[in-house]
Amino acid sequence: MALGDPFPENIKQPVRQAASSLWVERLARLGYAAKGLVYFIVGLLAAQAAFGSGGKTTDTSGALETIVTQPFGKFLLAIVTLGLIGYALWRFVQTIFDPEHSGKKMNAKRIVKRLGYAFSAIAYFSLAVTSIKLIIMGSSSSDSDSVEDWTIYFLNQPFGRWLVVFLGLTVIAVGISYLYQSYKGKFCNHFKLYQMSQTEQIWAMRLGRFGIAARGIVFGIIGIFMIVAAIQLDGTQARGLAGALAALAKQPFGPWILGVVALGLIAYGMYSVIEARYRHITNL
Repeated sequence: MALGDPFPENIKQPVRQAASSLWVERLARLGYAAKGLVYFIVGLLAAQAAFGSGGKTTDTSGALETIVTQPFGKFLLAIVTLGLIGYALWRFVQTIFDPEHSGKKMNAKRIVKRLGYAFSAIAYFSLAVTSIKLIIMGSSSSDSDSVEDWTIYFLNQPFGRWLVVFLGLTVIAVGISYLYQSYKGKFCNHFKLYQMSQTEQIWAMRLGRFGIAARGIVFGIIGIFMIVAAIQLDGTQARGLAGALAALAKQPFGPWILGVVALGLIAYGMYSVIEARYRHITNL
């Protein structure tokens, strides 16, 4: 069923004027590269933990802490922060316009996709804020899990248990959608294939399939933990990215399973860098 655009023209017009600038495209591309670096570090640390060469299971905030502790870490993290802000802005533009589906009729699927863009924008803006705090204060010893914190908060609200169940099912659905994307391989349609060599196209497909599938598995585990937390009315049962990876390590053949998923996250990081170079950033 066709639906009306949820955003009126008086909101879209000023955003369109700002987003049509070349700097928005450049920030978006920097954002894809920054996201790729973050996931590459998360995967690398998890792989080291799985194969017994140091490392640890961590999340995207932990990856930022790893960056800031390196030589010239604050300078590098400042560039990553700019990229994260750029990626959040691009997701905001996608929320308003959904430029990759411009001209198509509005339907429930496109509205859900826009909501996904909005949540992604909020998540990466929040990650950028965390990055800024690390630049100012240096490394943090906090082991706080934002998924656990939010789950505890929601469980304390009216109908909180059902809300957390709904959120958990939504996260699982996102994970399944990633697995479906990996299987179909249509994500490469967003690339400027005419600028890529045959070898680059093949590796973009391989890295994308492996990486997106790994994200799907992780999202599914996070969603399951959220549902368990809701059933037990115990928000501490919820797990974010680091907790999901740690849970994999505790399963039978855990180091091998964690190793494969970790390599998948490394692949996703490399795929995101390819996105930074070749993805269509549609002009409005």
